[in-house]
Amino acid sequence: MAEREVRVPWEALQQFTAEIFTRVGMPPKDARCEAEVLVWANLRGVDSHGVLRVHWYVELADKGEMNPRPRIQTVKETPATLLIDADRAFGPVVTVQAMRQVMQKAREVGIGWGLIRNVTHQGAMAYYSLLAAREGMAGLALVCSPPNMAPFGARAAGLHNSPITIAVPARRHPPLALDMATSIAAGGKLRLAIDKGIAIPEGWALDKDGNSTTDPRLATILLPFGGPKGSGLAMLFECLSSLMVDNPLVAPILLGRERERSHRQNSVVAAIDIGTFTDVERYRVHVDDFIDGLKGLPKAQGVEEILVPGEPEDRTHAERARHGIPLPEGTARNLRSVATRFGVALPPGL
Repeated sequence: MAEREVRVPWEALQQFTAEIFTRVGMPPKDARCEAEVLVWANLRGVDSHGVLRVHWYVELADKGEMNPRPRIQTVKETPATLLIDADRAFGPVVTVQAMRQVMQKAREVGIGWGLIRNVTHQGAMAYYSLLAAREGMAGLALVCSPPNMAPFGARAAGLHNSPITIAVPARRHPPLALDMATSIAAGGKLRLAIDKGIAIPEGWALDKDGNSTTDPRLATILLPFGGPKGSGLAMLFECLSSLMVDNPLVAPILLGRERERSHRQNSVVAAIDIGTFTDVERYRVHVDDFIDGLKGLPKAQGVEEILVPGEPEDRTHAERARHGIPLPEGTARNLRSVATRFGVALPPGL
């Protein structure tokens, strides 16, 4: 049976989360950035990547796997490209920085392509692609980590369920924002199911022995969406990120050259200046027309409305901004535990 939920005002939850990360040792500016990205995910209904992660991040910081005060360095740079070593920074801190840098490059030369090495969990990736879309650019980001997903045809982990996000601006409509993992369900949805005390659907994941399971506590191996399609994308994303920065995360484990190391990721962020190719305002109108045309198509049986990428999240954001963020009791319990440890006052509702 699912556990009860509590509702917490988003501003108070964001302030609370920032205070927790300040106590962990992050500079206040970085703590605010981390808190904003997590609570933004909750506002959009992406609870698998919201404050559910706070307890885990604190654990990783305790182990030295997430670095509250990293020495972020630019390793290589050209007018259009950038390579950053994150020194195990909290993901949003370095990813926001990198995206803003590639956006500036796009303004100057038409495109900016950035690689981030040795970063940690980056949260909901659409946050970064939308930074570009809101500036009239196209934005893209993807990420790779050690294996947690079975390749098509296998029953053991051999790929990461690497997510990708692409966002573009519209005029009358909000930006189009695709944010998807290459697995059937994001790994964070297993954590959310645990916090909610519910089962996961058949076909999402396997247990450690490669058997299908609906118990999120036993699920350790994700399954790719679309069989070979999700599997193939995940493989190529590792080639575009980890191999490109000489930091492979999958093959060394598969070949037995090393045990799975501590949590780490490699990532790509990119921005395209639409104005390099066409008039930006005309582009925005074209996106509006595209959306309107799709929404005007005949609807499949049982479908009330045709939705476009980002639209369900935008509507959830509007509702939760007014009425607060619902947190399952498991998430609330973990946040109370962290608050007690650091002596941080709980926000209303929690």
